[in-house]
Amino acid sequence: MKKLYSLMFCLIVFAPALFAQEHYTEGPVWRIQLIRVKPTQMDAYLTSLRQSTKPLIEEEKKQGVIIDYKIFLKETKNGPEDWDIAVAIEYKNHAAMDGLTAKGEAARDKILGGKAPAQQLADKRAEIREVISSELLQEIFLK
Repeated sequence: MKKLYSLMFCLIVFAPALFAQEHYTEGPVWRIQLIRVKPTQMDAYLTSLRQSTKPLIEEEKKQGVIIDYKIFLKETKNGPEDWDIAVAIEYKNHAAMDGLTAKGEAARDKILGGKAPAQQLADKRAEIREVISSELLQEIFLK
C-alpha cells in the first residue's frame, strides 16, 4: 500500500514535466522589457540606448554573461498606454542568471564608470520613458 501511495505521488508530481517534455524542448531564457517612451522623447531615448545600453550589453555578451539581445520598435499602437520599444536579453538558461547582479555590476563599472554614473543615467531615463513590464520568458522548441 505504501508503494502505491509513493507511485501515485510520483505520478502527480512528475506527470506535468513528462507531459511537457513530450511536446517541446526547453531553449534559452529571455528577459523582455516593454517600454513606453514619453511624447517627443523618442530621439533622446534611442540616443541613450545607442550610447549607453548598447555598449553595456555588448560587453556582457563579450564576457559570456548573455548570449544575445534584440531591440524592437513597435510600429502599431493599440492605444496611448501601449509600449513603443522592447528590449530583449537572451540567456543560455536559468542557471546562467545565477550571480547576474555581480556580473552586471562589473560590466556596468567598466562601461559606465561605476554606480553613480549609472544611477544618473537611470534618473535621466525615468524622465523620458516608463517601463510597462519586465517579463522572464522560456523559449521552447516544439517537437
